[in-house]
Amino acid sequence: MSSSVQSLVPQAHLSRPDDGDEIEMAGGLESRMEPLQRVVTAATTPTSENAEDEISTWKSVTIVISSFTIVFVCCGLNFAFGVYQALFEEYAEQPDNPFTGATPAQIDLIGTLGISFMTIGAPFAVAWAKLFSPRKVAFIGGLIFGLSLVLASFGTKLWHFQMTQGFLLGIGTCLSYMVAVTVAPTWFTSRRGLAMGIILSGTGVGGLVWAPSMTASVEHMGFRNTLRVSGAFSAVCVAAASMALGWEPATRRALEAERAARTSSRASGMLKVPLLDVRVARTRKFAAQALGAVLQSAAYYTPVFFFASYARTLGYGPAAGANFIAVSNACNAVGKIAIGHAADRVGRLNLLFLTTLMSAIVTVAFWLPSTLYPYDGGAGGGARGLFVAFTVFYGIFASAYVSLFPTSLVELFGTQNFASVNGVLYMVRGMATMIGTPVGGALIRSSAAGLGPKTYEGMSVLVSVLLFGAAVAVLWVRAEAMISHDGTRVWKWRL
Repeated sequence: MSSSVQSLVPQAHLSRPDDGDEIEMAGGLESRMEPLQRVVTAATTPTSENAEDEISTWKSVTIVISSFTIVFVCCGLNFAFGVYQALFEEYAEQPDNPFTGATPAQIDLIGTLGISFMTIGAPFAVAWAKLFSPRKVAFIGGLIFGLSLVLASFGTKLWHFQMTQGFLLGIGTCLSYMVAVTVAPTWFTSRRGLAMGIILSGTGVGGLVWAPSMTASVEHMGFRNTLRVSGAFSAVCVAAASMALGWEPATRRALEAERAARTSSRASGMLKVPLLDVRVARTRKFAAQALGAVLQSAAYYTPVFFFASYARTLGYGPAAGANFIAVSNACNAVGKIAIGHAADRVGRLNLLFLTTLMSAIVTVAFWLPSTLYPYDGGAGGGARGLFVAFTVFYGIFASAYVSLFPTSLVELFGTQNFASVNGVLYMVRGMATMIGTPVGGALIRSSAAGLGPKTYEGMSVLVSVLLFGAAVAVLWVRAEAMISHDGTRVWKWRL
């Protein structure tokens, strides 16, 4: 206790009152102690503005680290599925295994289910995080995620892998990933783009680490043991990271008041997912954002899943195919951080449009021409050079949509509508992936005969068209964002 505080009660201990005066003196001492208690409370309780800022800063850093870890594990493994895609396609040509005779589209359904249900269940994951707590929902998601990989290791039929490494993995990813990307943006304002860029770069960093690691692991101990080890590791990492997740203080207080006013039990409220405000859903701004989300998601994951398979048509081996996935994910990570940082300065919608347009351009400029080279056994240097360029630039620009998408929702629809809009639009993105990626896989089978790069021509055309459509939709979103509440259009450069 400081000397200034002690000086408030210098006589409190000098004399002991007689028994008869004890009650009266006690009352007087108690009244004189009240100012002291207030000073001590103020001095020792971290309620000052500086203390709150310090606590908020450290909590924000913790949120970034824990969210990054969840994205690194869950999304990184999903984005490295191309390793299994290429491996299982090889097994499909061999007898007596779970994948014998399976088409690329049927195998691709494993990864598609994982990516799709990662976001299809978004409204439920967000609602449960609000009803219970983010850490509990994400923790359960981590356990389901790890269990799905372990169960897949015992699969004996193709559908076993589709249900475990696909559907169940997607559910686990959803409960962890969606909670992280919904909680995190509410902790930031001016640096929201940078924060989400760092968090979602976990996808790229995860793919960079997981792809070569799984390839080496499969070579040394087989794909079944690889699934078991990665499942156990994932469950521990995600469960630990989930312990740091929590709502921003203002949001937490609002949710606590909402739960206190709830008349139904939590169990009965689990299936009552809050619907999107009808007034928001009927706006042109929401329609434009939903259209862009559908088109971009239908295209985005297709090249990611088939990087290694396409590399085989150019004469690359399994290790080189995994390296293509790693390179793409490395560019993915760098692009998300750099573009997220730039978006805070030049406008998030501006860069959302620019990066979506660039992802469409690089697909037409690099991937599509590489598929038109005649098949020569995989020695074509021209096709290889084009595909390397596509791998780098697609990783940089296409992935930026994922990090800029949630940050733009806060600005477009406000923090009060963010959680519900975010959940619904992520669900829409998952449904679009469920359609777009299998269609792309089917186009491989229905294209020109042979094993050359031309078998992927139809897929590259589909991805190009969808991405150009997404760019137009984002431009529409930007135009709608310039319309004020009174209906007048006000030009704004930084959006």
